[in-house]
Amino acid sequence: MNAVRQPSRRRFVKTAAAAGAAALAAPWIKSARSAGSLSVGLWDHWVPGANDAMRQVVEEWGAANGVEVRVDFITSIGNKLLLTAQAESRARTGHDVYCVPGWFPSIFRATLEPLDDVVGEIQARHGPLVSSVEYLARIDGAWLATPAPTGSPVYAQVSRLDYFRDYAGVDLRAMFPGHDGRDPALVDSWTWDAFLDAAEKIHAAGHAFGAPIAPTPDGNQWIAKVFRAFGADLVDANGEITVDSDATREVLEYLARLARFMPEGVYAWDDASNNRWMISGEGGAIFNPPSAWAVAMRDNPEAGQRFWHHDAPRGPAGRFRAGTPFFWGVWQFSENISAAKDLFLHVAERDIVVRLLRASKGFDTPLIAAHRNAGVWEAAAPPEGVLYNYPVRGDEVETIAGYPAPPEYGSQLSTQGVYPNLVARVTQGGESIDDAIDWAAGEIEAIMFF
Repeated sequence: MNAVRQPSRRRFVKTAAAAGAAALAAPWIKSARSAGSLSVGLWDHWVPGANDAMRQVVEEWGAANGVEVRVDFITSIGNKLLLTAQAESRARTGHDVYCVPGWFPSIFRATLEPLDDVVGEIQARHGPLVSSVEYLARIDGAWLATPAPTGSPVYAQVSRLDYFRDYAGVDLRAMFPGHDGRDPALVDSWTWDAFLDAAEKIHAAGHAFGAPIAPTPDGNQWIAKVFRAFGADLVDANGEITVDSDATREVLEYLARLARFMPEGVYAWDDASNNRWMISGEGGAIFNPPSAWAVAMRDNPEAGQRFWHHDAPRGPAGRFRAGTPFFWGVWQFSENISAAKDLFLHVAERDIVVRLLRASKGFDTPLIAAHRNAGVWEAAAPPEGVLYNYPVRGDEVETIAGYPAPPEYGSQLSTQGVYPNLVARVTQGGESIDDAIDWAAGEIEAIMFF
């Protein structure tokens, strides 16, 4: 492996630590009535009905606290959620509260209000947060965001039970049953090589595995987890550029084979394309939260009742499940930070989280560990057990595109689409693997210098 040392001059000025220390020292003061007005910019949920439930929760809180609330839902398609955040952060005007998933707390560290007091109170009331949260939301010693009550999807494999059984001879229900009692030998047999073999057979039958090889959130996430399964990191935890490695060559060779059994249009897909592919009945497998299943049960139930959510294949370095933790933050320029903090505490209550989880039909995975035993996934049907394996129940390790790089670099690896662009240069552009790796190393160096 050829490691390239990071530049001595970092791209971001670290100013949040001092502010975070000051916020942590201050006591939490819960106002009896926050009053005033509050504008809230939230992610536009994929699952029908989830936005209505969220709006109701926020408006009920506003009515009870004398706060005039406006809720806007902003799609992640076309990176609009990110682009809107960038516009508001630069203009220092817009919503008070904003949804900041994944790497957003690092990207907007200069304009997000520290929330050490809120996160401390949430943990005091409800216990610890899941392990990935601090890495993403606690930047330079300060909490810049708080767990969102919705979102935080993980990318389980979503497969057609009948296609895998009839065309590939793989009984996914036996391998990943919708209840306790897995057979370890069967689970261990589910590798990326086994998936490649199944994808080839299902493709020959007129169906295919579909996922974006494009710089979208979904494209970043599923490709990054394959990289981790092969032990290929673009940048390590110390900020060293490690893309030029045997592991990267191995994963690119694998993805070049897999791409032959994918639709030709995946290079132009957005985050809704794989859902539509699966809902249409053409798709054999995708990596996605349960939104595709939920919409299929509304629009094409004949297909939806044959879906199954289960673990990702295992690679040489392990089995990984990509996910995007969702947070809420408040801009420093908000004129009602007190009301925002009160709202954050309200939506962290277990009854609120479970209410919204039911509305999303199990799409969301709570970031407060104690809220993950809601029983929603076990009850989902049809088919019986369809969402049982949506929360991680086996040996998968949750990851995010850009990990394990330091947040200021990991965020840019994701937002700049380095993973899918690297893969596309090999699988679509016809570049040699070595030339593509050289390109990626140059892109990463540029990210670190500027």
